[in-house]
Amino acid sequence: MKTVNHQVDVAVIGGGLAGIAAALAAARHGVKVALLHDRPVLGGASSSEMRVHIGGADSQNPNMRETGILEELRLENLRRNPQSSYSIWDTVLYEKVRFQPGLKLFLNTSCFQAETEAGRIKNVTGWQLTTETKHVVFAKVFVDCSGDGILAPLTGASWRQGREARIEFNEAHAPNEADGRTMGMTCLFQARPTDFPQPFEPPEWAYDFPEESDLPYGEAGHRYFAMGYWWLEMGGEKDAISDAEIVRDELIKIVYGVWDHIKNHCVHKEEAANWVLDWIQFLPCRRESRRYITDYIMTQNDIEAGGKFEDVVAYGGWPMDDHHPGGFLHPEYKKQATIFHPTPCPYGISYRVFCPKGMKNLLCAGRCAGFTHMALSSARVMATCATMGQAVGTAASLAVKEGLSPVEVGQEKIKILQQLLLRDDCFLPGIKQEFSALTTDALLTCSRGSPEVLRDGWNRPIGKESHRWEAEIGDEVAYTLKAKSFVKQARIVFDSAFHRRLTMSHHGNYGQLTSPPPELVKAFQVELLMDSGWQPVFQTRNNCQRLVVVKINQEVSGVRLKLTETWGNQKTGLYAFYLE
Repeated sequence: MKTVNHQVDVAVIGGGLAGIAAALAAARHGVKVALLHDRPVLGGASSSEMRVHIGGADSQNPNMRETGILEELRLENLRRNPQSSYSIWDTVLYEKVRFQPGLKLFLNTSCFQAETEAGRIKNVTGWQLTTETKHVVFAKVFVDCSGDGILAPLTGASWRQGREARIEFNEAHAPNEADGRTMGMTCLFQARPTDFPQPFEPPEWAYDFPEESDLPYGEAGHRYFAMGYWWLEMGGEKDAISDAEIVRDELIKIVYGVWDHIKNHCVHKEEAANWVLDWIQFLPCRRESRRYITDYIMTQNDIEAGGKFEDVVAYGGWPMDDHHPGGFLHPEYKKQATIFHPTPCPYGISYRVFCPKGMKNLLCAGRCAGFTHMALSSARVMATCATMGQAVGTAASLAVKEGLSPVEVGQEKIKILQQLLLRDDCFLPGIKQEFSALTTDALLTCSRGSPEVLRDGWNRPIGKESHRWEAEIGDEVAYTLKAKSFVKQARIVFDSAFHRRLTMSHHGNYGQLTSPPPELVKAFQVELLMDSGWQPVFQTRNNCQRLVVVKINQEVSGVRLKLTETWGNQKTGLYAFYLE
C-alpha cells in the first residue's frame, strides 16, 4: 500500500457542482489546487450515476439563471452533447477539471482522515480505491464541498443534522420541536420506447403497488415515465449517512414496484406497453445530511427578506421545497410529498455561512453550508450550490494570496471578493460591477443604438431594464482611448438567452436546447487601433461561451469588436464589453 504526499494551496473535498466550481475558480485565480472526489465521475447528482437535472433560481425567473462557471459548463455541454448523454456530460466536467492548469484531480478518493492543530487543518488523507493508495494532501485552505460535510466529524468542527424547533430562529414553517428528521433520498430510473410491446416481470423482492392510490398523486402522477419521479423517496426518518445502504435497498424495491405498476397494473398501462427499463439509479441522491454551524446561519426569515447582506457572494431563488421526511411508504407522504413555500428570486447568500465556527482555514459550500433546515430546503439545489462553490473557491485563492484566514477575507476583502466574482460573470443581487478608468474614461461608440449599457455594471436584465446592447450580425462596438495605453485584455459578456433552458434533462416537458442558443455570438473579431490604423488581433468562428476573455498585452489607442455570426439568429446582443 502506497502513501503519497501532496502540497497545494487549496484542497477541495467533493466533486459535485459546488466542488467543481470551487476548484476551477481557485485554480484560475493562480493558486495550486487539489480536488478529491469519492466517485469515478464528477458532477454529483447531475452525473451519469444520478442524472438529476440542475435546478436553480431560473425556475422562478429565467433572468436569474446562474452564470459564471456553471453557465460555462452548460454552454460547453450544449455544443458537445446534442444527444443529451449523461456520459458526455461526465466527460465535459472531467475535461474542464482534469486539464485545468494548477489543478490536481483525485477520482475514486474518499477522504477519511484529517490532521488538525489548534483549529487549523494541516492535512487530509484520502483513500484511492482504484490504486490502493493513500493520498495525504497538505494545504493552506481546505474547502468542504462534500455535501455530507465530511470534514466536520474528522476535524471536530461543529455541525448539526435535522430540523430546528420553530422557536430557535422564529421560523414559521419549522416544526414545533427540533428533531433529527431530514428530507429523504431519491432513486430515479430511465425508460425508453421500443417499436413493439415489451413484457415486464418484477423481481420477487420488489414491492407491490396494484392500485393507483398506492402511489403519490394517484393515476396522474406517473403518466410520464421516461425518467422516473423525484417522489421515489425515503430515508428522512433514518440517518441519511449511516443508514444509506438500508435506504438504498428499500428504494430499489420501490423503483421496481412502481415500474411493475406502470407496466402491469396502471389503468393507463397501454401507454407504457412498448417501453422498457433502461437504467436504475443505485446511488441515491441525498437532499440533506450534516450542516456546519457557521459564523452566521441563514434562516427562512433571511430568505424571505431577500438576503440583503453586505457580504453577499452568492444567491438562490428556488422555492423552499420541504420534502416530507416520512418518504414513499409513509401514509402522510402520499397526501403531501412536499410543500413549496415561496421565496424572493433572487435572494442573497452571506459569505459568513461558508465559514465554519472556530475553524481557521476551512470553508464549506453546497448543502453542508450554514443553513437551517428550512433555508436549506431552498438553497440545496445544484445551481445554487455551484454559485456557492465559485464564491468559496475565489475566496480561498484570495486568502492564500493575501496571507489571510477565510474569516479575515470576509472582514477585510469582501468588496474585492465581490468584484472578482462579478468580473468572472457571477451575479450578486444588489452589487454593481466596477470598472477601471481605462474603460470608464474612454470614448465608447457603436454601429447601432447606444452602447453605454456595456459598461453600466449590470450584466443581465434587472427588473424591466434589459441592460443589453441590441445588435445584429455585422455590428461593431469600439473603445477609443484618451491616450495610447497598455491594455492587458478585453472581456466580453454575450447574450446566452436567459429565456431558454440550458439544463439537460430526460424529462420531455423542459424544452431544453440541444445546441448553443441561436442568439449567442458564434464568430467575432477583435481589432486594435495602432499607429497604422485598425489591425485584427483575434478572431474565432466557434465561440459557444457567454464570457470571453481576449488577451491583448500591448499599448493601443483603441479596441474594436465586430460580430460576424451567431448560432442561428440575425439579431443578438451583448451585456458587457470592457478593458483591463
